[in-house]
This record gives sequence, structure tokens and C-alpha cells, in this order.
Amino acid sequence: MKDISERIQEIPLSPIRKLSPLAEEAKARGIRVYHLNIGQPDIRTPEEGLAAMRAVDRTTLEYSPSQGFLSLREKISEYYAGYGMSYSPDDIIVTTGASEAVLFSFITCMDPGDEIITTEPTYANYLSFAAAAGVNVIPITTDIEDGFALPPAERFEELITDRTRGILICNPNNPSGSLYSREEMEMLGEIVKRHGIFLFSDEVYREFVYDGAGFYSAGHIEGADENVVIFDSMSKRYSECGIRIGAVITKNKSVAEGFLKLAQARLSPPLIGQIIAEASFSAGHEYLDPIAQEYRHRRDVLIDGLRAIPGVRVAVPQGAFYVIASLPVDDAEKFCAWCLSDFSDNGETVMMAPASGFYITPGLGIDQVRIAYVLNAEDLRRATALIAEALKRYSSWV
Repeated sequence: MKDISERIQEIPLSPIRKLSPLAEEAKARGIRVYHLNIGQPDIRTPEEGLAAMRAVDRTTLEYSPSQGFLSLREKISEYYAGYGMSYSPDDIIVTTGASEAVLFSFITCMDPGDEIITTEPTYANYLSFAAAAGVNVIPITTDIEDGFALPPAERFEELITDRTRGILICNPNNPSGSLYSREEMEMLGEIVKRHGIFLFSDEVYREFVYDGAGFYSAGHIEGADENVVIFDSMSKRYSECGIRIGAVITKNKSVAEGFLKLAQARLSPPLIGQIIAEASFSAGHEYLDPIAQEYRHRRDVLIDGLRAIPGVRVAVPQGAFYVIASLPVDDAEKFCAWCLSDFSDNGETVMMAPASGFYITPGLGIDQVRIAYVLNAEDLRRATALIAEALKRYSSWV
């Protein structure tokens, strides 16, 4: 019997879920676990989407078009127009979550052995998709000390080779919560235009931007239509992670035509999910704006709690609902595991994602964790108190 493929052996386990068995064991012991490890919003899905789900009365649950229902793509087109971007329904292909958009784009735009540059820390699943596509990920490191801002253009230029096919960003960023300015985005635009490479821009958190900062999309960059490929999703915007509806948006016809071949091979995106997603767009900013305000409040509660803990360093995120925190420990993964296996306070503990799994360069992020502030403010206050107590006890335990 032959071993499984080298490709699958190279794909890392998710740092978001790798400690899940310890969390389940803690719960079996009667411990309440505050989940800060995963970006699963507790916000209610828009009533428009829920009503559409309840109203489904089809007698046959049929395939949809491979590129997604035209009516949904029209809604997405209208949504982008509201952000000052002109994308026709033909520029949009509906996907099974943004994850499929990323994987199919990698396969469409790159050959095995090609390279893509991305910031680290990065969304860990990008590395899995790149490994599945045979693409080499080249990291460019960002730092907690300057809020994980993009490095200057020269740093990107140093990494570009004849195998470089693109630059990948997440804006607002998962896992750091950083938000890239217009100047930073235009810098990237100049680089990709000059070298004739792609700018892959994951923008699933664009609604969640704080402190009066503006959001500048890759789709706003002038003269970069052939270079830009945008990934989008309904999961976080409308708290609909389970419907698995995303999209890839690009004016590059060659990319769209190539992508469609893969979309046809997987037949169609989820039928019921598309119905729910289409209806959810009707919720508009009356639904989205209060949620952004709620996440900003949660962010402030979390940051205040973390900064009150001796030895903890944290940059204030300007977007999304994640933060990277540096803890006064030698190995954050061991600490996170210990919190689940050996620590509790009044029958409660906390689960975080070790941040080393979001880095590509070995040795980086060892003392860091990613925290998702998707719990309500009261739970976040308790969770930060648990982190503080755990750090006190851990220092005498190790």
C-alpha cells in the first residue's frame, strides 16, 4: 500500500482548529470554554435571509448555473456599485464560499512551482490552498510593533522572481486586523502593473472598519483591471458561514473563462445558500452599520482587557474582528493547550489560536495568539480575565 500523496502531507493542520480535541475533552469534564479561536459570529443572520430560507417550497432541488444564479450576480453587481466599483454580472462567479474562490483562482492563474507573495501573519488556509495547487508561498513579514502595516515597495520588489505570479492580501486583514490605506493599495497596484502579475485581494471583512478609517478596495486601483482578482463571501458580512456562498470578481476575461472551467467541473454552487444570500442583500446598511459598531465596541473591550495584563503586547486593529496578541510565554501553543487541559477558573477556561500557525517563516509568532472578538462584551471581559489568571498560574506551573 502506497503512502498518501506528498502534496497532502505538506498541507498543515489548521491552527484555528488543531486544539479542538482538547476543547471537547474540557467540555466533557464540565468546563465552559470561551471560544476566541474561530471567526464564527454570534450575530443574528438578517431576517430577509432567514425568511427566504423558510419560504423555500421547491419540489426539486436542482443544479444552478455553474457561475451562479444571474439574479444573485446582479445583486452582487449592485452591491459593488454602492462602493463605487463597476462590475457586471459577467465579471462575477459565485463560489462555494470564499475558500473555493481562492483555490480555483490559484489553479487558474498559476502553474505548479509558481510563486505568490503574501504578508505574514497570514490566513492559514491560504497555505493549504497553495499547497493543493502546487504553488510556493513567499512571505513578506509584517510586525506587531507598527500595527502589521505593509512593508515598503522595495521589500516586495526584492522578492519578485521570474516565477512570481501574484501578490495576495487580505484587507481588512485576518489574522491581524490591520487595514491597508489607499496609499498602500496604490503601491501594490503599481507593483503588479509594472511586473504584469496578479493582485489577489480577499475583502470579505470590508464592512468592518473602525475609527473613521476608509476602505480602499483593489477594485478602486486605476488601470489594474487585468491584474485584480477579488475574493468575497457572505459568511461574515451576513453571519451566514454555513450557507457557503462566496464569489470571485474580476474583469480579466481570461481568468474568468479559466475559472469557469473549474466551476463547471464542480457543477454548481449551493442552491439554498444562493437563495438565502440573494435575499440577505436586501438587509442593506440598516443591518450592517450597527453590527460594525458592535464589533468596534467588542474590540475596545478586548483591547482594554488585554492591555491591563502585565507583559501582553497588542496592536489596535482597524478592521475585521481579529487581533494578534504577544503573550509573556515562551511557547503560545503550549500555553493554549494547557489552558484547555490543565487550567480552569470557577469551571471556565478560554480557547485561542496559536499564532505561529499563521506565519510561514519558522520561529515567528511563537509567543503570539490570534483572538477573534466574536463574543459579546460581557463574555469578552470574562475571557480576558481568564487569560490574565491563566498567565499567572502558568508562570508557576512551567
